[in-house]
Amino acid sequence: MTAEIGLPALEARLRQDLSWLGLPAKSWVPPKAGAAEAPLDVAIVGGGMAGLALLATLTHLGLRARIYDRAPAGFEGPWATTARMETLRSPKELTGPALGLPALTFRAWFEAQFGLAAWDALDKIPRLQWAEYLRWYRRVLALDVRNDQQVSAVLPRADGVVQIDLIDLAAGDRPYSVQARHVVLATGRDGLGGAWVPDWAASLPRARWAHSSERWDAASLQGLRVAVVGGGASAMDAAATALEAGAARVDLLIRRADLPRVNKGKGAGNPGMVHGFWQLPDEWKWRMRHYINVQQVPPPHGSTLRVSRHANAHFQLGTPVLGATQRADGALRLDTPKGPLAADFVVFSTGFRTDWTLRPEFAAFASQVRVWQDRFAPPEGMADSELAESPDLGPLFEFQEKTPGACPGLARVHCFNYAASLSHGAAAGDIPQITDGAQRLARGLAAALLREDVDQHFVAMQRYAEPELDGDEWTPSVLPPYIEPENQAATEAEAEDPNGHEVAR
Repeated sequence: MTAEIGLPALEARLRQDLSWLGLPAKSWVPPKAGAAEAPLDVAIVGGGMAGLALLATLTHLGLRARIYDRAPAGFEGPWATTARMETLRSPKELTGPALGLPALTFRAWFEAQFGLAAWDALDKIPRLQWAEYLRWYRRVLALDVRNDQQVSAVLPRADGVVQIDLIDLAAGDRPYSVQARHVVLATGRDGLGGAWVPDWAASLPRARWAHSSERWDAASLQGLRVAVVGGGASAMDAAATALEAGAARVDLLIRRADLPRVNKGKGAGNPGMVHGFWQLPDEWKWRMRHYINVQQVPPPHGSTLRVSRHANAHFQLGTPVLGATQRADGALRLDTPKGPLAADFVVFSTGFRTDWTLRPEFAAFASQVRVWQDRFAPPEGMADSELAESPDLGPLFEFQEKTPGACPGLARVHCFNYAASLSHGAAAGDIPQITDGAQRLARGLAAALLREDVDQHFVAMQRYAEPELDGDEWTPSVLPPYIEPENQAATEAEAEDPNGHEVAR
C-alpha cells in the first residue's frame, strides 16, 4: 500500500480475507438442555481492546458471544476518556488485536487513509487515533457490543451457567439478567479493584485531589499549584496535562532518588514468553514479576520531555509524602523528609490495587477466589503484596476455589485483565500480546464447550444423514474366474498355437 486507498477498499480486502479463511465459522454449540432461553456461550464484561479482540476470536470460532460495557459507544476503555498521553507507548509496528489478519492492523487502517509516506513519518500512534481505530475495528467486524450496560452482579451457579445482573442505563436504569455458560471479565487495568491512594489522602478534602485514572477538569487547574504524587508514565501525563492547562506550578513528588532508566520487561519480550510464561514453575513466575515490580517501568522519553520543557515543572526526587493537612488559609500542606510543600490540588499517580470491596458486582464470589498467598510462599526477600493478592488462575484464566466445592461454577468466570499478570503474563491486556492471549483463551473456551457437550455432539454425529454419494456414481463388477495355481501351466500350454507361438490373451 503506497498511497491511500480509502477505508472502503481496505474493508473490502478484509471481507475477502475472512471469506478465504472461512470466517466466521457457523454456530455449533447445541442449546443447553432444559433452558427456557438459550444462554450465551460466552459473555464478556468490558468492551476495551481486550474484550474486542476476544469477542472477535470467539465469533470467528462460531461461538455465540457478546460484550456488555457501561460506557457509551466508542468510549470503552481509557483511550478517549481518562488517558492523557499524547501517543501510545508501544512501537507503532506492533500488530495488537489484529488476530493475524494484515488488513485488520492499525497500520493498514492508517495507510488506507493517509498513505505510506505518512506512516513512515509517524513516530508513535496518537492516543485518539488509536481510539478511532478500535471504533473501526468493532464496526468492520460487526461485533455484538451492548453499551450503557452496568453490571450489578456476576453470579456463578451450580447448573452450568453464570447469571449476570445488569442495569440498562439507556432505558431508564431498567434491571434485567442474562445467562452465559462462561463469563470473561475483560475489565482492564483496575479489573478486580480500583485506583489506590495512600492513607494520608483521607486527611484532604475530596474535592482537592484526584487519581490520575479519574476524569478531572484540567482547565480548573489554571493558576493553581499542583502536586503530582508519583514518577511513572501516568504521573508524567498528569503533570503535562496540568502544565498545558496553565497550572502556576507543578511539583512531581517522587519517592525514588532517581527515575528508573530501563524498562526491564522489554528484556524478555520474545515469543517464548508470550506462549510459555503461563506454563513456567510458580517460582519463576513470581521471580520475574517481582523483579519488574522492584525495578519499576520508567516513564517514556517523550512523556518526560513533555513535562520538563516547562520552566514551572519541578522534579522532586527522593521526596515521599509522609502526611498532609489543610491549612487555615485553605492551602494544602504536604509533609516530606525535605520539608513541607504548599499546594492547591493533588493528583495521585499511584497505580491500582486488587481490592474486591471496590467491585460490589463481584461480591457473590470474591471471598471464594483463591489468591497466590493462599498456596504460595515467596522466596526470602521477595515479599510482594501486589503479587500475593493476585488471583491464582487456571490455564483458561479461570478463577479457582479457595475451598473446593464452596463456590460451584466459579471456574466458569475468567479473569482476562491485568490481575492475570502473575498467572499468565501480559497476555490479557498489553498491545504486544493481546492477539495471542485472546486466541488462547477463545480456543480453550471452545474446547471446554465441546467437552461439556460431547455426548450431544456424538448423538448429532450419529443422526447426521446428509449423503456424500447418491449410489449411482459407479457400476458393480463381477469377479473374474479363479484358476488354481496347479492348473496354471496347463492353461498356459493350451493357450499356445501349433507352431509354438503364444496366443494373445
